[in-house]
Amino acid sequence: MINKKLHNAYWLMAAILLMLGASACENPTTEEAPPEVAMDTFDGGQVEWTKDKVIYEVNLRQYSSAGTFGALTDDLPRLKDLGVDILWLMPIHPISEAKRKGTLGSYYAVADYKAVNPEHGTMNDFQELVDKAHAMGMFVILDWVPNHTGWDHNWITAHPEYYTQNDAGEIIDPINPETGQSWGWTDVADLNYDNAEMRLAMIDAMRFWITEHNVDGFRCDVAHGVPFDFWTACNDSLRASRSDIFMLAEAEIPALRNKCGFEATYAWEFKNVMNEIGEGKANANSLDVYLKHDRERFKQGYHMYFTTNHDENTWEGTVFERLGDGHKTLAVLAATWDGMPLLYNGQEAPLRKRLEFFEKDVIDWNGYAYTDFYKTLFRLKKSNEATWSGKYGGEPQRVLTANSNVYAYFREKNGDKLLVVLNLSDKAQSIVLSKDGIDGTYRDIFENSDQTIVSQQEMDLAPWQYIVLSIEDQ
Repeated sequence: MINKKLHNAYWLMAAILLMLGASACENPTTEEAPPEVAMDTFDGGQVEWTKDKVIYEVNLRQYSSAGTFGALTDDLPRLKDLGVDILWLMPIHPISEAKRKGTLGSYYAVADYKAVNPEHGTMNDFQELVDKAHAMGMFVILDWVPNHTGWDHNWITAHPEYYTQNDAGEIIDPINPETGQSWGWTDVADLNYDNAEMRLAMIDAMRFWITEHNVDGFRCDVAHGVPFDFWTACNDSLRASRSDIFMLAEAEIPALRNKCGFEATYAWEFKNVMNEIGEGKANANSLDVYLKHDRERFKQGYHMYFTTNHDENTWEGTVFERLGDGHKTLAVLAATWDGMPLLYNGQEAPLRKRLEFFEKDVIDWNGYAYTDFYKTLFRLKKSNEATWSGKYGGEPQRVLTANSNVYAYFREKNGDKLLVVLNLSDKAQSIVLSKDGIDGTYRDIFENSDQTIVSQQEMDLAPWQYIVLSIEDQ
């Protein structure tokens, strides 16, 4: 925490920036730099405590029959044992009834930024969840919806100027800027970021959860849909209240990490490559192309990697539909690459259905059949520094195999080593690993046995086989 005088100075600076930028708040291109604000509390685009963490997305409505904070609180010991560190809660706010979609509506049609949905419980129930998570060494972040509100939000009547309006002065739902047509999100009203007072009210609402309820950060919905100068001032102001919050952007725009104060962004492109591999439309070489392109664009921070999340599961299909027999192999890839791995609730079940978005549709936990698989992967995140995220971990280096169906990579940090070998096909493969520096006796984390590796090592791989080898210099 910083002192009150310094906090007020930061808050005033943010307000001035927002006021000055109110008439020119279009997003820059992906390579342009937005206005800068000092980020002295944000070291090198990364908060130290996040370096070895695993994030878990919670869809409270579908998580349990009760769908409450209390039910999740009771389940924290299981999640802790699984290796989960950060709980990302899909929006917990009251859901607007006006223009609601389906029976229960969308979490993202927020009726009040400073309240909780009574379907999930009370504010005291929420605080009990946060406090217990913290006591167990876990963290809680909120899904934040900055682009729009529901039609029941009090700003609709109290501050209609906070919203985008048509030529007739009517508040409208969000518009696709490329087509000029509605996205079809008719259950929400589009916010007007030309209004400086609205910007300040948005930051104030976010600060409320940090200062009054001790949340540890935010996952910001469609972050690229908000002017970038807002994020620069917002992130700086929030970190003036608490310097070590975790900020995750649901976007893959370099400026958000390079200049705007976000620590992490989504790895959408990586997910697309994995989908193509699962469909047999891409091979291991596609990952090299991805990595080169990614490093040219992003200069700090890291991505959150995933095989699914609430959007993918509901709208695009389960991992079984999209990735087929390669779903576990690609989960290994996502968990051992260079960023933070995400698990969507139910993947440990495993989740074999698309969850309804606007209705009650409880997860069938099915005995938690994949628990050992994910627990083994996540344990590695804590024990091997090479697997840590961003600047704290080791850079993935391709181990040549002369076989485009196999991707092998090596990471090293402070004496710890990681060697991952993945058959990205439905056919058996034979390879020779060719790279200096990989020699050593590793622990196969899934077989729980030692394996000696040397350069020019020969290997035979079954279809979709994954091998994860670890050396930990403790």
